[in-house]
Order: sequence, then structure tokens, then C-alpha cells
Amino acid sequence: MLKYFIMTAESLQLAAIVTGVAMGYARQRFPAHGKLIVMIGALAGTVGAAVMAYLKNATRLIDTSLWNMRNFIAAAVVFLLFLLFTALRKPLRRAGDYIPICLLALLPAMVIFYALPDVLAYPYTILLTEKSVLSTNFLLKTIGILFGIVMMVIVIAALYQGMSRVTGKKAFLLLTLVLLVNTVRQITVVLRVMLTKRVIPSNHTIFEIAKFSSNHDNWFTFAAIGVAAIIPILLLIASMHVDEPYHNPAEHRKIRKKWRMTKTWSAVILTCMVLSVLNLTEIKAIANREVELSPVEDAKIVDGNVVVTFEQVEDGHLHRFAYVTDDNVQIRFIVIKKPNSSAYGIGLDACDICGETGYYEKDGQVVCNLCDVVMNINTIGFKGGCNPIVIPYSIENGSIYVPIDGLMEYEKEFK
Repeated sequence: MLKYFIMTAESLQLAAIVTGVAMGYARQRFPAHGKLIVMIGALAGTVGAAVMAYLKNATRLIDTSLWNMRNFIAAAVVFLLFLLFTALRKPLRRAGDYIPICLLALLPAMVIFYALPDVLAYPYTILLTEKSVLSTNFLLKTIGILFGIVMMVIVIAALYQGMSRVTGKKAFLLLTLVLLVNTVRQITVVLRVMLTKRVIPSNHTIFEIAKFSSNHDNWFTFAAIGVAAIIPILLLIASMHVDEPYHNPAEHRKIRKKWRMTKTWSAVILTCMVLSVLNLTEIKAIANREVELSPVEDAKIVDGNVVVTFEQVEDGHLHRFAYVTDDNVQIRFIVIKKPNSSAYGIGLDACDICGETGYYEKDGQVVCNLCDVVMNINTIGFKGGCNPIVIPYSIENGSIYVPIDGLMEYEKEFK
């Protein structure tokens, strides 16, 4: 659950910041219609993301990298046009009130259209290893996804409330900085796609930029978080120097309530930004911490077979064995005695979905090291889902014989 919460929050973090800041700016700068227009843009991006998620996972019609490249180039153009028409707002008169806000609404739509499809596809990915939507693992992971989405909705709401209280040039500057961070990130992604698709010739400088941005993609999110964190700081400073005139106690109470709410939302924003940084650092490290697999146990090689005696695996726990090839490749397999049975679950220490990341035992259950799927021990030795790859074996004279020829077929899995 924690892993999918982190994955969801990480995928949507930048989109949530862009959307919240844009909505808040729209409400403050264009009070009559701004908020509604940006919300329509965000909704359109969400609907488009749902369609894209379906097309990406149910059809072969979508080349994701090309779609991202086109989306990001269009977003960069829209960002420049937004800056241009904002500067020309007064000369354009009435049109100057609508063109900038319509352009602004496109930016959350585009960033949501990019970020959300992968999140919407997580349940589909989980079902590749789970047999039912009613399984405990599926439900827990789905709850993690929902918690991640809820957190991002809170981020949007908090930034909307905070940004709508920032006035003047400071609001425009903060919005521009957030959009600039997002645009720079998108340009680096476009460079990576162009290099991969050979749309542009290979160039050392461009390659280094693309490589650096790929290896440090979260830096853009941290930069956006840093800009967003300025919003509550500005509001808290302003709350210390309140000098609004009032004519009666009722007006005074109204002013005090307004600034109490401002302080509350400022605290919520700061809390969200701190949690966001923790999600991307410490909590992510905990969620992705690798489990140390139990060591490979000794087994005899007899007449072209790896031989495991019943005494070695009689305790009902997971045991790991291996054959080392002439190329020094360790081909691992696992053996576990099935509960309330004299049968054994035997299979490769790898699966068709997750590769050779292996399995470990936790609280009497066998768990995939990559996707955290819990195996039904009674199904180990059968094909399907995240079960270990089936290998040939025979049982003779109180021992399990695993033919080396059968293991050698999977040497490439462990290289």
C-alpha cells in the first residue's frame, strides 16, 4: 500500500502544484470567471487522461513518447502565449480578460493529461499479478493509490486557497516560476524523446542535459515545491502587518476571521509541502527498501541434477538453491513444503512478470520481492500470475532432483 501511495503522489505532485497555483491565481486575478475556466481545463485534462490510460493499456494505438513530446511542445507554446497576452491585456481590452485565462487553463489540462494516465493504469498493472479485484493485495494497493490521489487533491485545494490570497505582482511571479519549472522539465523530456527517436542528431551537450534531467527528474518537483512554499511564507508575513480599516465591530470580526483562515491555509500548505518532500525522500526510501534474500543453500550435483534432500526442506520454510553455470551465472530456484501436505512447491526464483528479483518468506507467506504480491504456497509449481516459473523435477529416494538442462534454459533470466 505504501509503495503505491508514494508512486501516486510522486507522479501527480507537479501536476497538483501547477493546478492549485493556476486556480488560485485565476480566482484572484480574474474573479468573475477565472476559477471556473481553469477548473474546466483541469477536468478536460482528467477526462483526456482516462481515455489515454485506456488506449495505452487496452490497445496498441498509442506511442506514449511521441504523445508526450507533442503535448510538451504545445504546452511550451501555450506558456509563451500566456505570458505574451498577459502583457498585452490592457491594449486588448475585453479580449484581454479572456485570452490569458483560457491559455492558462490549458496548462493544468496538459500536465494532468501527462501525469494521470499512469496512475489510472496502476490497478490494471496490479491485476497482472493478482487473480481478483477482491484479493487483499489488490484492495490494499488500491487504497494506497486512493490515498495518494486524496493527498494531491488536498495540495490543490490548499494552494488554491493560499494563492488566491496573494495579490499584485507577487502572485504573477509565483505562477510564472511554477510554470517555468514545469516547462523546463517538459523541454528536457522532449530532448530525451527526440534523441531516442532520432528526430535530432546525437549531440554530446544535448545528451548530457537529457541524461542529467532523467537521473534528477525529481529536482524539478523539489523546485516547484520550493516555489509553492513561498506562498504561505508571504501570507504569514502579511498577517503580521494587518492594517485594514474597519468601521464597526462586525467588520473587525470579519477581518480577523479572514486572517485566521489565511493562517490556517498557510499552515496546511506548509504541512503539505513538508510531507511532499518526505514522500519523495525518506518515505520513498522506506517503501522501496530491498528485502535481503535468504542465502543460497548447498546442494549436491549428481548425474546432471541438482539434488535437494527432504531433510533440507522438511521444516515448511522457503529454501533457495542454485546452479552456477560455466559463465558464472547463478540460476536460482526455490523449494517449500506445502502446508498440511507431503507435496513441495518448486519453481525458479523468478517469474515471467517481475524477472529474477526473487521471493522471500514473511510471516509464513512467500512474497515477490519486486511487486509485493503474496503467493498462495499451494499454487507454487503451477503457471500463472506472479508464481515462480515452473521447472522440471522428479522425486526419488527421499530427494528432489532438478535437471541442470532444465535450469540452463533460464540462464538468460539471471544474467
